Amino acid sequence: MTDKEKKELEVSKKKEIEAQSGEPTREGVVFVPDVDIVETEQGITLYADLPGVRKEDLDIDIREGVLALTATVEPLPAHHRIIYREYDVGGFQRRFTLGEKIDQGKISAELTHGVLVLHLPKAEAHKPRKIEIKS
Repeated sequence: MTDKEKKELEVSKKKEIEAQSGEPTREGVVFVPDVDIVETEQGITLYADLPGVRKEDLDIDIREGVLALTATVEPLPAHHRIIYREYDVGGFQRRFTLGEKIDQGKISAELTHGVLVLHLPKAEAHKPRKIEIKS
């Protein structure tokens, strides 16, 4: 196995959002979700890992060209006694600046088994098109 393959198999730790200046507005720990972004001729698809997030605890909004993902995760009940932990529980937050190529009115989202799939279609004017040649 090459070093590159070993690197690909390593588990990365969740990245906690660094404290901003001023007072925090949310209680608890907030993480930056890992994402994969794929582009096709039709648009961009964003895959975000949000383990433990339920649909009703996820907020996706767009303001002034910025797409914001904010999610909360319910902590374990107080009567549970943790004897070993490898996974920290906390909310998620991430922001993306959208370009003019994205048709913001047609963005759609699906959340399945802790993976958010956001479909960001390109505006018609920015999609490639074939020019017909007349003879």
